[in-house]
Amino acid sequence: MDNEQIAFNIIMYAGNARAKAYDAVAEAKKGDFNGAYSLIKESGDEIIKAHNIQNSIITREANGDHFEITLLMVHAEDHLMSAISAKDYASEMIELYKRLNEKW
Repeated sequence: MDNEQIAFNIIMYAGNARAKAYDAVAEAKKGDFNGAYSLIKESGDEIIKAHNIQNSIITREANGDHFEITLLMVHAEDHLMSAISAKDYASEMIELYKRLNEKW
């Protein structure tokens, strides 16, 4: 896989993860906590896919195979970090919705 394809795969998995995290919050808002937890897990699975690609790049670099850092790769890394943050915040929001739901 060439460097450009690697970056696009990270962007794809990160985008999927972020979308699933937002969908999870929407499910929690409706009171469907099983659906929310399922979507958060799917979000985490997508993050793992992106992270595995990232780790392969790091391993290549550590083994002496220089990886050219381009603006596209920086953009991909931004997407991954954004997805991780979205998942973390979504998880917290789900718990807040669950607590509110239990009180009412």
